[in-house]
Amino acid sequence: MSQHSSRSSSITEKMTPPGSPRTPASAFAATTAKAMTFMPSIPDWIPESVRQKLQYAQLVYVQTYNKASPIVAHYYMDVSKNMPVGIPARLRRLANVYAVVVCVLLLFVHLSMSSGSAAAHRAATSVGTVHSDFPHKIWQTWKVNPLEFEEREHNTAYSWLARNPDYQYEVLTDGNEYAYVEFHFGPEGFNRPDIVDFYRNVRATIVRADLLRYMIMYADGGVYADIDVEALKPMSKFIPERYNKRDIDMVIGVEIDEPDWKDHPILGQKSRSFCQWTFMSKPQNPIMMRLIEQIMAWLHGVADKQKVSISEVVLDFDEIITGTGPSAFTNAILDHINRGRSGKNLITWDYFHDMSESKLIGGVLALTVEAFAAGQGHSDSGNHDARAALVRHHYHASNWPSRHPRYRHPVYGEVEKCNWVDDCVKQWDADVADFKKLSEKEQRERIEQHEREVKEQEAKDEEDRKQRQREEEEERERREQEEEDERRRKEEQQRKEEEDRRKKNNENKGSERKEGDNNENKDNKSKDNSNNKNNNDNNNNNNDSNKEKEGDKRN
Repeated sequence: MSQHSSRSSSITEKMTPPGSPRTPASAFAATTAKAMTFMPSIPDWIPESVRQKLQYAQLVYVQTYNKASPIVAHYYMDVSKNMPVGIPARLRRLANVYAVVVCVLLLFVHLSMSSGSAAAHRAATSVGTVHSDFPHKIWQTWKVNPLEFEEREHNTAYSWLARNPDYQYEVLTDGNEYAYVEFHFGPEGFNRPDIVDFYRNVRATIVRADLLRYMIMYADGGVYADIDVEALKPMSKFIPERYNKRDIDMVIGVEIDEPDWKDHPILGQKSRSFCQWTFMSKPQNPIMMRLIEQIMAWLHGVADKQKVSISEVVLDFDEIITGTGPSAFTNAILDHINRGRSGKNLITWDYFHDMSESKLIGGVLALTVEAFAAGQGHSDSGNHDARAALVRHHYHASNWPSRHPRYRHPVYGEVEKCNWVDDCVKQWDADVADFKKLSEKEQRERIEQHEREVKEQEAKDEEDRKQRQREEEEERERREQEEEDERRRKEEQQRKEEEDRRKKNNENKGSERKEGDNNENKDNKSKDNSNNKNNNDNNNNNNDSNKEKEGDKRN
């Protein structure tokens, strides 16, 4: 994320933020004062440039001391208690001072190597390769921080993280962009107060958005992508293997390649351009600084013509495109490539027209139109399924033309709606040419007729919209009724099945009872038969006994 930097007149003021949520301001002042007691003063004979670095080193030291004061205090007391008693107290105090001096010197060396000073800026903008490799950073800008992204912003942003897990992801928002600019282009950075003041005074959102991406790429480098751009391939695929990264300062892709319309009064300035919704750059790339300075000069010129301040300028679509957008971006790149060239050696758009493979020239690697701008419907841009396609632009964040409208003919509308289709553009041109031949009265009548047709069409569109809404509502109600009928049918079926199960269970229970009764009857019948048999046997036995008795009597 961005870094913030205070600009107070003294270290104590810088290190005493009012009303910290965790520590009272008085506590910060106390720890700052304590830290200052360990810090040696800077002699007057020190040069001003070195003095500023030492003061910044002191600031960093005190800042670190404040943040870690509880830990430092505990460690200091613990070490002091364990020091040998034989060491004089004065020597122990001097040891602390020398330790601080060493820390300050180390910080000074570090800042000399890494901070963006004016000297570093001048050295970095010299001709030649800026850095050996591209920083592993992904940069985006948006209104809010990632935790507050809506689903569509979250999805496009996540695509960069998912395909580049080894890259650092950075987002500048409306809440921290100014701090970033001040930190990198202020006194402790590239020392360009003119850039800081200019950015602070610009009010046009799209101008700030274009300017900020160039400033980010100059200060930090890496890859920049608009918030509505989805990564299709990892960053490792952005530079073909046949190239050496040391020879490349910038990676760009063609956006519009329609040079046949270069002389068109409206489309001409937009007919040949590189894409700036996604590109790569190494830090301190002179192309980026050229862009920043050209934008500043251009907007000041527009403000002078309009006799207003730069915060009050009114810009149309084409002025944005040529002043800060793709056309300005493209011209700055071509100017850089052509430095030291003249005559027939100048590189024109013909060099990049209808490319079938990437080209490297002047430290700029230009990719084919499919890389960053596939699926546009023009410029032979192919589709996003192509092997060369690296990103997909969804355009859901591209609403700035509503504040900076395109040229719109009062009868025939915007030529951009043709989307570079030759027959459509030619017809638009012919219609506009015929319109100019009409008298003022005829033109007014044509405009009034067109306005009536537009109103009629709008009324028809509104009626169609309402009809679609009614049909959608009827369709929704029909689906709901079908779902309700289906629910009731299922409930009735379940009820019937349950009733059938109960009936079957009752029948089974009746059968079991009947079978039980039959078995019981059989048992009773068997018992009766057995009893009858026993009775018969008894009767027979009695008869036999009686016969024997009668025989005995006769005898």
